[in-house]
Amino acid sequence: GHGRHGLNGQANPSGVDDYNHRMFALRYAYVLALVIWLGSIVALGAVVAPTTFGVLQALRPDVGRELAGAVFGTILDRFQWVQYTTGSVMLLSLALMRLLGPRPVHTGLRAGIVAVMLGLALYSGFVVLRQVAAVQAEVGGLPSALPANDARRIRFDGLHVLSTRLMELTLGGALILLYWEARE
Repeated sequence: GHGRHGLNGQANPSGVDDYNHRMFALRYAYVLALVIWLGSIVALGAVVAPTTFGVLQALRPDVGRELAGAVFGTILDRFQWVQYTTGSVMLLSLALMRLLGPRPVHTGLRAGIVAVMLGLALYSGFVVLRQVAAVQAEVGGLPSALPANDARRIRFDGLHVLSTRLMELTLGGALILLYWEARE
């Protein structure tokens, strides 16, 4: 830090510049984490998934869907850690902003939304995606290749829908938070 001196080297006995710099750094970390989280969700849903499935199914009609599922499943597993990290950075930043002084508007509500988003991500990663992997391992291939009335396919399809809904709810929370940031 700059101690009791501002960036211009002048004495700053009030510490206001230090407070402003710390708050700016915390807010920057919060917004950066939000943008990374939101951008990742949009990139996965709008670019990565459709491209991966489209290209691999076109190149290898026999096994393309299975390969795409394996690739996207691995990407989704790694994305979970992006969510856990960005959500944690956001919560920590909000907590520190609250401790440093006059808290930003609706800090508690923002932290609540981030906590719900992080909870959804944790549930998705540690419960839903593990159940998806278990069904896939049990089937030994594509659950979508099973008859429509097969219990394993029904379970897989339900888990896929749940995973998508959890991501949509997280996206909604991120958009609300981004709206608040844009308003300020």
